[in-house]
Amino acid sequence: MKDRVREAIFNLLGPEAKGKHAIDLFAGTGALALECISRGAKSATAIERHFPTARLVEQNAREIGLEEVVDVTASDTFFWLENDFQPDSLPKLPWVVFCSPPYDFYIERCEELMNMLTNLLAVAPPDSIFIVESDQRFDTEILPHPDHWICRDYSPARVAILRIAELANPTAADTDPNSTENSNDDGEAPN
Repeated sequence: MKDRVREAIFNLLGPEAKGKHAIDLFAGTGALALECISRGAKSATAIERHFPTARLVEQNAREIGLEEVVDVTASDTFFWLENDFQPDSLPKLPWVVFCSPPYDFYIERCEELMNMLTNLLAVAPPDSIFIVESDQRFDTEILPHPDHWICRDYSPARVAILRIAELANPTAADTDPNSTENSNDDGEAPN
């Protein structure tokens, strides 16, 4: 994820990360999980399938004194969710879930990704937030609950955010002046 996209995501989240548990499903360097904690999240789970990179995330967390609140798992995300994920073992906090896999996954493994998101949404605590980063090849209309995602384009990236509270209140997105669907990073509708 490019720095400007990460910055845009946290600008869209504002103070909402505070007090939550971050789950970085395709952690890479762990930048999303670590930044979420720097923005007030209480703890984080980072899943990274590349073992040396997972060790780097652990090392980075240790170097900045967060090893007690960042749990790094070296595993394939799909395997972890299917075999090892225990929602009850996470802190009893709302989640901020980051789904930022390699963009080709949205083409090659799209059905798996949508099933994964559907299953996580079903067990997410109230007030959780989901952030999906893809490129512009991905049609956000196939996301679960497609009418409730706020979408922004940061070419070539596309970011979609869903707040669980909006599922309980279907008109919340309609009344939010910042929820212009498919707008660009200036908050204006594309031409």
